[in-house]
Amino acid sequence: MALIPLDDPGDPRLADYRGVADPARLRDRGLFVAEGRLVVAALLGAPRFRIRSLLLTPAGHAALRDRLEPRLEGLDAYLAPQSLFEPLTGFNINRGCLAIAERPRLVPISEWLEREGRDRPRTLVAAEGVANPDNLGALFRNALAFGAAALLLGPRCGDPFYRKTVRVSMGAALRVPAVDAVPWPGCLRELAALGCTVVALTTDPAAVPIEAAAEERFERVVVVAGSEGAGLSAEARAAASVAVRIPMAPGVDSLNVATATGIALHRLAARGQRRT
Repeated sequence: MALIPLDDPGDPRLADYRGVADPARLRDRGLFVAEGRLVVAALLGAPRFRIRSLLLTPAGHAALRDRLEPRLEGLDAYLAPQSLFEPLTGFNINRGCLAIAERPRLVPISEWLEREGRDRPRTLVAAEGVANPDNLGALFRNALAFGAAALLLGPRCGDPFYRKTVRVSMGAALRVPAVDAVPWPGCLRELAALGCTVVALTTDPAAVPIEAAAEERFERVVVVAGSEGAGLSAEARAAASVAVRIPMAPGVDSLNVATATGIALHRLAARGQRRT
């Protein structure tokens, strides 16, 4: 199918894009939006997502041509001038590309493990109470960078398909599966029973320094992080195999949750999973 040129923001074929600034509207319709060239390219490269349509400027189309052409068959792809985007969406889209896709079901971890194989995942990230989309998006980026097989979302975590989360993740949220960590924290105990070392990140001075933990060379590890304010719940910490802290300079009491998780993954994740 060829690209369809449009120049009227009131065109009924663009109805999905009039709601992209309202996350509840998209979520209620079972949709999410991918924004920007890198993110849309990641979506085009992820066959598990059903893409509803794309909206591109000529420059956006030129940048994505190689990724787009194999998927044009049966896909509504609209070509529009840059000037159409802000009146249509309500905000400035300066990279000239948007895509609307169907929101996948968030599978429970038991189902995900059955599908992937219970002895397969070597590195996982689990989050509790990470609601901020910047932090959640950065967790996805960290998970992808250090070879984590999935991001497990515990209680009070944000929406993995919120527009800003997907954008901040640079498309990693479309490449790293988001998994529903239920029951919480019982699923952490289940992972420990499967041979994973469940590492709770904490600022507790009594916790094991990360340098000492790294000497263990864990073959299978789950890095568990909580919100910056509250940290991990007592129940989550009790379900972990070990509590680990990242030593910091005097007078500094904590790190951003995404920064701490990135350090932990770099130090603790199985070496065989890293790209060199």
